[in-house]
Amino acid sequence: MPDELSPRRLRRRLLQFALVGLVIAIVVLVGPGLGDLRHRLAHAKPSWLIAGVGLEVLSAVSYVVIFRAVFCPRMSWRLSYQIAMSELAANSVLSLSGTGGLALGAWALHRGGMSAEHIGRRTVAFFFLTSLANVAAVIVFAALFAVGVLRHNRDAPLTYGAGAASLAAIVLVPALAALLMREPEAVRADPGRFAAAARFVRRSLAYGVRDALLLLRKGSAGVVIGAVGTVGFDLAVLGVCFRAFGYTPPIGVLVLGYLIGQLGGNLPVPGGIGGLDAGMIGVFALYHQPLVPTTAAVLAYHAIALWVPGLLGSLAFVRLRDTLRREAQPAAMCMPLAAPIETVQLPAGVSGGGARG
Repeated sequence: MPDELSPRRLRRRLLQFALVGLVIAIVVLVGPGLGDLRHRLAHAKPSWLIAGVGLEVLSAVSYVVIFRAVFCPRMSWRLSYQIAMSELAANSVLSLSGTGGLALGAWALHRGGMSAEHIGRRTVAFFFLTSLANVAAVIVFAALFAVGVLRHNRDAPLTYGAGAASLAAIVLVPALAALLMREPEAVRADPGRFAAAARFVRRSLAYGVRDALLLLRKGSAGVVIGAVGTVGFDLAVLGVCFRAFGYTPPIGVLVLGYLIGQLGGNLPVPGGIGGLDAGMIGVFALYHQPLVPTTAAVLAYHAIALWVPGLLGSLAFVRLRDTLRREAQPAAMCMPLAAPIETVQLPAGVSGGGARG
């Protein structure tokens, strides 16, 4: 197991999060100039926050659904849950900008008997599909603002700039994948280790995006439900956190503030602490939303989005390690049962019958 994914490292990260949370709580409780924020937090409606916890659980379950649909629909739900939830825990506690979960999933699937080629392609497909839900939502809501269905667009350059960038990404990524499919003969013939690694990355990117598009074309219910549920339920957590503090932003502002603000979570800090909060609060400020309820809602949302998958995923990771020690290649059913049989054209007059005896 990679050292970054060891149980010792994960436990240390959880402890660090607890300490950071304690420091933030102390600053909020005694910091000067934060009286309004303390008043909002003290008068939060617990029922909405409890609903947020339930919605985050549904988001995590949706992640399990799309994980199984992309990597292996024949995989048991138990193993799918253990690996996918462990990925969510790694994404929460590792300072790898979301790649920690993918790395843990790749390690577990390889230990479970899945080939590196299949893991590489499906990891790219999984990342593409989960990102596509966010990108598509930005395009849809920017378009709704453009045609006048939604109002209260307080920052049109930000809205339409994000929509244009998202549209460009949807066009360029498949085009880049198609370009990578055209592998030069000299590259295929190079026997070096570096060349082999480059070929693996190139093919994973090219065929992974193609696999993702094929899954969409086939209308995979698990892919659609999982992708929409993962983002939709998590967005709903932020919405109910706003309600808990007595304010509800317009739906278009809520969605774009969430989606664009999520970019702050890509900073390489554990759990996106600081980056995600600043990103969301900053975007909502650009949309002229009140600072105090926004800050309270974002802090509550991040606490729920961090600790719910972190705790559930840590428990799942303990069970996953037991499964991989107890069962030999539990993911082997995801691979073809046999390699294709090559046929040989026999010369005329030669019988193809087997030996007798």
